[in-house]
Parts: sequence; structure tokens; C-alpha cells
Amino acid sequence: MHNHPKDNRPSTDNRPRHIEIVQQVAERITHNVNQVIIGKRNEIRLTVLGLISQGHILIEDIPGVGKTMLAKALARSIGSTFSRIQFTPDMLPSDVTGVYLYNQKNHEFEFRPGPIMAQIVLADEINRANPKTQSALLEAMEEKQVTVDGKTHPLHEPFLLLGTQNPIEYEGTFPLPEAQLDRFMLRIHLGYPAPAEELAVLTSQQHSHPIAALYQVVSVQELVAAQQAVREVYVADEVKRYIIDIVNASRQHPDVYLGSSPRGSLALFRCCQTRAAMAGREYVIPDDVKALAEVTLSHRIIVGPSARIRDISSRAIVQDILASTPVPGASAR
Repeated sequence: MHNHPKDNRPSTDNRPRHIEIVQQVAERITHNVNQVIIGKRNEIRLTVLGLISQGHILIEDIPGVGKTMLAKALARSIGSTFSRIQFTPDMLPSDVTGVYLYNQKNHEFEFRPGPIMAQIVLADEINRANPKTQSALLEAMEEKQVTVDGKTHPLHEPFLLLGTQNPIEYEGTFPLPEAQLDRFMLRIHLGYPAPAEELAVLTSQQHSHPIAALYQVVSVQELVAAQQAVREVYVADEVKRYIIDIVNASRQHPDVYLGSSPRGSLALFRCCQTRAAMAGREYVIPDDVKALAEVTLSHRIIVGPSARIRDISSRAIVQDILASTPVPGASAR
């Protein structure tokens, strides 16, 4: 179906070249991050999948389970620039984007870039920022640029924002607006480690933190090549319709106040391409859609008031939709 000139190179196991690129990049980063974040292989793979899919990731969990360390390990693995923004209620938009300052020497205003101008940005406790500051992130996330005093500054590629928030509604937190939640491609939960894993954490950190010994395993150029390569993965029309059926069902579900946006179907589509490539396949299968529907769609669904009283979560709604949506007959190509 696709004729790629690069695919004609001799390959050790007949994998097309673009699939090989994605697999190598994903495996190297996952293996590297696994040395720091113990026992969370699935969550790390999802984060790497988001990185290769060029999407932002929301990590929602209680404090102290390794959210910041995951972002740092990811940045170190690809040798990219990294910055961390610790959000507080009194933070201003200029604290994120940067500011123009007057230079006494040359009598000109100079732009001092804010922490958002890095390739991997950890937005820590994003729900502590006031709505005005949260909105400063919207332009960066969607258009990969920031505007300060009427002047636009492009962000460096690749740009990935890892937002973290605590699910417990503490005092002094502002729930993320729907428009901002929608700009996160994936939402993942780390959760507590199992006792054996926690023991391994104590042992590994006895003398120093393992991140100190972590080194770069992939270049930024290799990552960009992998990001381009996943777009070549074939998606059959039946699988595309299956994605649309699931997203459409989220809009008509009786327990839903507001369903997923078209951005949600696009996120699910792109993530499925990446998952297929990471598994060594040139095509997407319905199982890819099933595996990624919850992490790509649940944060875009607003549960209706009566369902909220009955304690029905958006994740449970996605599972219900998956159970009731007919799966297309798996035709590969």
C-alpha cells in the first residue's frame, strides 16, 4: 500500500525502516526511565507513547509517587532542555512565558524567556495556578508559541508539556478548564508502588538517586524522526470508524454532560498509530483502540450531575462504551 524508498534497506527481521526507528527509540527511552521509576513499566510506556505521538501528558496522582522524577528522567534520556514550573496561586502569566526588561546599556527592551521555553516542561501542580496563569499555557500547548507584549516567540521542537495535579481537591486549587484538559493527549495515573517495588526504591536510593547516573540514550533528531515515522502507520477505514463510533457514543451516553471533542478522536487515532509501531506493526488493530480509549478520552468527558451523585467516573463510562460498541472485523490492510 505504501512505497517508502527507505524501506528497501536490508533489515535484520524484515521490519520496515520507519517501524524500526519507532521501536528502537521507544525501547531505549523506556529501558532508561525504568531504571529510575521502578515498577511502572506500563505508565512509562504510555508516557513514551505520548512523547512520540507529539502530545502533552497529564499525570494525575497523589504527591510523592515520582511524577517529577518521571519528567526529569524523560528529559535526560533524550538530551533535551528541561524546566520545571512549580505553580502557586499567586503566579503571574509572565512568570511562565517570560518578560521584556529594559537594558540600561543599550537602551532597549530585551526578552527574558520564561521556563515554558524549554523542550520538556514539567508543569507541577498545574491546578494550583489561577485561571489567568493557566490560560498562558493554552497558546504554548496548542500553537507551540508564546506571545509576550504583542510579539510571538516560537517554542523549540520537540515540545512536550507534562502537567501534574493532585486529584484530592485541596484548598487553593483551581480545577483545570475543559479547554485546557482537552489539550492533553493522555491522562495517566502512577499510583502507589507495590511493597516489593517500594523496597527496591529504598535500596536503589541508599547512596544516591539513580537519576544522577542516567545518561542520554536518544538524540533529539532520532526522536523527531520517530515522531514523523508513526504517521506512516496504516489505519483501515473500519478502524477509523470504530474510533469515531466510540467518541460519538461518549457524546450520547446518558451519564455524560459533555462528550469528547474531535481533538479526542484525533488523539486516539495518533496514539493508536504509535502503539502499533511500538509493537512492530505497520497497521492499527481494534485492540490498539481499546487499550488507549480510556487514557485518551476519559479526561475529556464531563460526567452529568446525577451520575456524579452516584459516583460514576468518566473512566467507568469509557469502559461501558467500549463494552457496548461493536468491534470491526479485524482486517489488517
